[in-house]
Parts: sequence; C-alpha cells; structure tokens
Amino acid sequence: MSYFKRPKAQDGGGDLNKKNSHQENLLLNIACNLIIPTFTFMKLSEENYLGIKLAIITALLFPLIYGIRDFIVRKNLNFFSALGVISILLTGGISLMELNASYIAIKEASIPSLLALATLISLKSSKPVIRIFVEFVFEIELISEALKKNGRATEFETLLVSGSWILAGGFLISAVLNYVLATIILTATPGTVEFNEQLGAMWALSFPVIALPVTLILFANLYYLLTSIKRITGIPLEDLLKKKMTN
Repeated sequence: MSYFKRPKAQDGGGDLNKKNSHQENLLLNIACNLIIPTFTFMKLSEENYLGIKLAIITALLFPLIYGIRDFIVRKNLNFFSALGVISILLTGGISLMELNASYIAIKEASIPSLLALATLISLKSSKPVIRIFVEFVFEIELISEALKKNGRATEFETLLVSGSWILAGGFLISAVLNYVLATIILTATPGTVEFNEQLGAMWALSFPVIALPVTLILFANLYYLLTSIKRITGIPLEDLLKKKMTN
C-alpha cells in the first residue's frame, strides 16, 4: 500500500505533516468520551447548574461531536464506529424519555453483542474483521508469498476463523459485564438528579469494564496469531509485524 512507502525527499515534510494531522489525540479522546460526560452527569445535573435533561444532552454531545469530527478527519465510517454513535443516541433517548433503567442495561449489553455477531458474520464476507486486523498489524504480502510457497493457505484461513471466535468471545464477555454493571448501579428513579449521577458513575466504569477484557483478549489473540503465523510461514517474528508497529 502506498502510505507505507518512504516519502520522497522533496515533499516528505508535507506527507509527514498530513499523516501527523490524522493521528489520534489521546487526551482529546479521553476528555470528550470519558472525563467531560462523567463530570457533567455527576456534577452539573442540579437545577442550579444545567438541570437534569440539559446535563444529559450536554454530556452526550461531546462524544457525539468527537465521533463526527473523527469521521470527517479520517473520512471512514465503519460498522463499529456507527454502533458507537447509535449507542450514544440510544442512551440519550432512553434517559430523556425517563424510561426504566433496564432498557439502558439491555442497550449496554446489546452493543458489544452486536460487535461479536458482526465479527462472526464477517467471516462469510470477502473482508472479515479479523483479516482487516491482520492486514493492519502484519506484513500481509510477505505472509501471502510464504503461504503460496509452502501450500498452507488453508491452515491460515482456519487460523483466522479461530482468531475471530476469540475476538467475538471478548465482546460477549464485555456484554455480560456491561449488563451486570448497569443493573447494579442504575437503581434510582429515571429523571432524577440521583439517576444522572448514577449514569455518570456507570459511564466512568463502563470504559474499563468494556475496554480491559477486550484489550487483554486482543493482546492474547495477537500473541496467538503471531506465534501461529510464524509457525505456518516460517517467517521470523521481527519480520511479521509491520514496520510502523515496531517503530
């Protein structure tokens, strides 16, 4: 792919600046998706501040705007990003309509469940989720050449199926944890300051609850894929990873 080529000397600075402008701003991400919504829910829901409904709208506006901005910058909307936007809108709608907290618990479980389902369904498509992950992390052309030479392409496809099931399992674990978390925390009556505060607490805790198990399983899956691909292709570990992953 062209963006892995070394930039030409005469226009290298422009290419690098363009690349850097598209890099993720971690602090902005955390602020918009975690800190500001949590603070708004828990500290600004009183009537002498924003009030219950305006606090809900304000808290959810930041991650929504960040998601739209990210789409505009990257010019790429995928199924996983779309689910994130839908999740935010559902949380806002359920909270503003003061529906029973069980709906939020169901919603919290349904999003990672849909991610798991999408991961498995994608195995039937021409571009499974796990293959996109492999192509992003590994030198796929080098792997393809080695598989053609040793005739182990079928074994590689079986490996991708196993990796997909591991990834889907991580999402399902998050679904269960999110449902339990929402059920335990959201005990107040919807439409009250206490409910907003509980929503803020759940918002803060849901990030590590959903991110930690998926991240651990992702790394375990990466190690599994790395060692298995090394065994199948006979390529040294340092040559399997893309250069941008090791720099």
